[in-house]
Amino acid sequence: MIMHRRKSFRAAAAIFSLLSLVIAALGQAKAFDPANLDRAADACSDFYQFANGGWLKRTQIPPTESRWGTFNILADRNTEILHKVLEKASKTKSPRGTNQQLIGDYYATCIDEAAIERAGTKPIEPFLKEISSISTTDDLMRTIADLQNNGIPALFGFGGGPDLKNSNAVIVNASQGGLSLPNRDYYTNNDPKSQEIRERFKQYASKMFTLLGDDPDTANSNANKILEIQTRLANSSLTPVERRNPDNNYNKITLEEAQKLTPRFNWQQFLAERKMPNVSELNMAPPKFFREMDAMLSDVSISDWQVYLKWMVVNSAAESLPKAFADNYFDFYRRYLSGQKEQQPRWKRCVRDTDFALGEALGMEYAKLTFSPQAKARMNKMIDNLIAALHDRINNLEWMGPETKKQAQAKLAAFKRKIGYPDKLRGYKGLELKRDSYLANVLRIRAFEIKRNNDDIGKPRDKTRWPYSPSTVNASYSAVNNDITFPAGILQPPFFNFNADDAINYGAIGAVIGHEISHGFDDQGSRFDADGNLRMWWTKEDRQRFEERTACVVDQFNNYQVQPGLFINGKLTLGENIGDFAGLTIAFDAFMRSLRGGKEPPKIDGFTAEQRFFLGWAQIWASKSTPEAERQQVLTDPHSAARWRVNGPLSNMPQFARAFGCKAGQPMVRQNACAVW
Repeated sequence: MIMHRRKSFRAAAAIFSLLSLVIAALGQAKAFDPANLDRAADACSDFYQFANGGWLKRTQIPPTESRWGTFNILADRNTEILHKVLEKASKTKSPRGTNQQLIGDYYATCIDEAAIERAGTKPIEPFLKEISSISTTDDLMRTIADLQNNGIPALFGFGGGPDLKNSNAVIVNASQGGLSLPNRDYYTNNDPKSQEIRERFKQYASKMFTLLGDDPDTANSNANKILEIQTRLANSSLTPVERRNPDNNYNKITLEEAQKLTPRFNWQQFLAERKMPNVSELNMAPPKFFREMDAMLSDVSISDWQVYLKWMVVNSAAESLPKAFADNYFDFYRRYLSGQKEQQPRWKRCVRDTDFALGEALGMEYAKLTFSPQAKARMNKMIDNLIAALHDRINNLEWMGPETKKQAQAKLAAFKRKIGYPDKLRGYKGLELKRDSYLANVLRIRAFEIKRNNDDIGKPRDKTRWPYSPSTVNASYSAVNNDITFPAGILQPPFFNFNADDAINYGAIGAVIGHEISHGFDDQGSRFDADGNLRMWWTKEDRQRFEERTACVVDQFNNYQVQPGLFINGKLTLGENIGDFAGLTIAFDAFMRSLRGGKEPPKIDGFTAEQRFFLGWAQIWASKSTPEAERQQVLTDPHSAARWRVNGPLSNMPQFARAFGCKAGQPMVRQNACAVW
């Protein structure tokens, strides 16, 4: 297998130049396009506008999107490549169990709208029938377990995952869940917009019940019951900010202690139904959620639980059901909550759904076409330079003592990296997909993944696994693995341009790398040690000094107003804001290191190398969002809005001020600048 993949990637190198021509034809030929600038804007007043104003002026959000920017454009381009792979696979008869057969059959059933209409709700009717037969609390627990075994969210989150204090172990984790709105704040906030959203949610749920055959009065009553049950669950849940504290997500207890915490819920019975009979301890967090859940087992009638579970089934399946169900789902979640005006074409939804469901199988086909060994080597060199830059910055920190510095350096030295595509494939042995039903295939994959997750429990964690498909336009840091991941999907222009000057690449993908490395030292990641264990490795004094510095970042972003009366949540976005600020700082240092001993690079497009570094960062955040998507991002997303991902960190950086000649008192030079890493 390894030799075969290497041969494939050598072949990919031969077509890399052809791919570059394709990318050029799609508008990515230039490392930085001066047409994107707004020359009328002052770089020292609003650098985001200066760097992207031209692009913002001429760009419209497509009606099939709620936001549009460099991430979306690249993801859209990747989707075109995947589409060709899937069209070919769906028209080829491949041996059973092969990647080509799995992705071909899955895509073929997704694209067949006529067959989906003919199937109706038949694929979920066994679950609806089981729910209708519930008569006791024991029946209720068995049904919840059965739904969870089939990947249907029911009441709470449950499955195998890392032990945060022993990262090599896989234990059972039970967590808050059971909601349908984006997070608990949508149920608990009482501003007029939140109240309106809840009313629209009830209308959406009511229509879904009428599609299942209920009369209007029953459907409306059911919708009210759903909101009532979910509001109780929400009130006992942690807020998004509270969930950022890893201590709040860790409460490992014995099975006996779990039974005392929730006396009405028979955990031994439930674990047997979930096919986890030998579990003796589990992480149950937060405890207040499970106490409330236990109380609800007696407070909520069986008939109301039946309504709730039917809702969880149909809502989780809606996008795979006939058009009336899928359109109702789109109207609420996409059109109303996100501002997306039109559905994406069916083929595009099916490509992205296949990538989500069978990401390793489809993503490796993508990687063969797009990612070269030369690109991987250049990425590795850049990562080496960035880690060296952070190493030096830690040594030179005035506010951190030697004991904590030693621990920080040990963690940095232990960083692992995943670039382009997995070296070790997990495969899909045992997964059977057919061309009978799209939703049946969706449920088969969900059940398959649940079983694989169950099989991991009690075994050593495989830290080589990837968090997403090689074609994904994203990057990440894992605190429990202490590793960084950069899929082939993001290692394309404008993030990583193999033909660009180093200044642009260090400002773009270099700062993204720095961002992910910095997550190991943000408010959350800094709580985990070199082995990925939740452990306070800081001295008390150094931790206090760190938190004083991060409080400055919280205050800075709390004051950014996205819409009238809608401000960024500095605590929710703290980790990402630290990542941007620290990532840019170490990427700039690494770029300066790369220039040592050489000639000063010439100006390009009239900009110095230092200026192009910051333009490289700004251009990757060129983005427009609908007002609804902006609001949803502020309420749910730990990432700040694009404008402030550029202006926020740069306004703290003297390196930026020097590059563009900005003076004290100008908006891009903060009077009381924050300084963390």
